[in-house]
Amino acid sequence: MPRGAPKAPPEVFSPPAANKGGAADDLLNCDPPQVNLSTGERTGWKRRCSRALSSGGASDVTRRRWIADTWDQSTASLTGEQASHLVRVLRAETGMEFDIVAGDRVWRAAIAGISGDQVRFNLLHEVESDRALPVTLLISIFKFDRMEWVVEKATELGAARLVPMIARRTDKHLAKAAQERVERWRRIAREAAQQSRRSDVPVIGDVVVLRDAARAVPQQGVLRLLLAEQERATTLHGAMSAGIGSTGEKPASVEMAVGPEGGWTAEEEMLFTTEGWKPVSLGPRILRAETAAVAAMAVVAGLLE
Repeated sequence: MPRGAPKAPPEVFSPPAANKGGAADDLLNCDPPQVNLSTGERTGWKRRCSRALSSGGASDVTRRRWIADTWDQSTASLTGEQASHLVRVLRAETGMEFDIVAGDRVWRAAIAGISGDQVRFNLLHEVESDRALPVTLLISIFKFDRMEWVVEKATELGAARLVPMIARRTDKHLAKAAQERVERWRRIAREAAQQSRRSDVPVIGDVVVLRDAARAVPQQGVLRLLLAEQERATTLHGAMSAGIGSTGEKPASVEMAVGPEGGWTAEEEMLFTTEGWKPVSLGPRILRAETAAVAAMAVVAGLLE
């Protein structure tokens, strides 16, 4: 470059612009920041995302829901990681509005104050929301990373309750360590409920032995289904359709039991059927335990929605 010539402006990389559909798109996309290739400085993210939040954020369809840690009739609060994410990552400020789940109800709420690791809200008005599906999933414990995946996906699909269960073929080391994992599964369910915009968090029960789970007194009108590898005559879809009947009246609740890796023993299947559980199939293919659990939940959810 000749001496005295003006310096060229620093080269800046700008990712392709996302579709601009207003505040909702701003919040969802939060276009990646421009990067100054000379200095490495990033710019633009805070301005765009803050504009989306301050203008009300995303639409009712896409707006994230936050699950209150404490609440009363007119206020709610987030603490810990939730509050930290809201303040430090999303740059929330006093006066901004969000959807807050308090108990089993969803509220439009405005931030009233931020202090330390707590964000306080005033509840403005209730927001219409869907309830959890009346489905309990009894899951025979298998490898923990796969169990976590099932907890997350069953939550997203709307299960109301998940019960970890020790079966005959449950690995002994997993069975011994399972109760220590329950709190982690509850955290995963809470995060999945928040992400999927549920108005509640599914109940994750303590670990039970199969005998007690099979013999538990059923609620009135419950349809109890046992996913059984050897069953060929009755499919899950067929059993659910029969349970709904020609009148379209859906069962009051559904309970489904999913076996461990290796399946049920003959004695376990006999115990379930003696207690009124109906064996059903997901088809001729052999599925992994986690695949069977999520596929079954999806079938039931599709028929109950």
